[in-house]
Amino acid sequence: MIRIKMIKSALLIAVVLFNGAALAYTPEELEKDCKKPHITDFNLTEYKAPDNVEVPPESELIMKVSAWADPSTIKLTAKKQPLPFTVESNTSFHKIKAKLPASLNGNFVRIEVSTKAILGCHNETGWLVKVANK
Repeated sequence: MIRIKMIKSALLIAVVLFNGAALAYTPEELEKDCKKPHITDFNLTEYKAPDNVEVPPESELIMKVSAWADPSTIKLTAKKQPLPFTVESNTSFHKIKAKLPASLNGNFVRIEVSTKAILGCHNETGWLVKVANK
């Protein structure tokens, strides 16, 4: 009698655990349902041949990140160093503003931005710019 109760209890626990696992999202399913944040409207000119356009020293850079991005997860770097920035949010997008430091004058600079959506998926992108000498 005790043995039957133990078996029934074990089966009940197994059924509950199986149902919980069956209802959970896998990372692939979450990624499929999550809209990646869009990063658009980068205002500086990328350095590309044959034009080889340089940006002015200490330029202000501006870009937009979609509204479904979590603004607290935005990371902005220049030459793999954190770049201070401000965020202006409205219902349509987050506007990111930063200024290139004087230490980057005359250098090639890879500017990278990454952010996560409120649901967890992420996006990242970057641009190569050449900063002119002052």
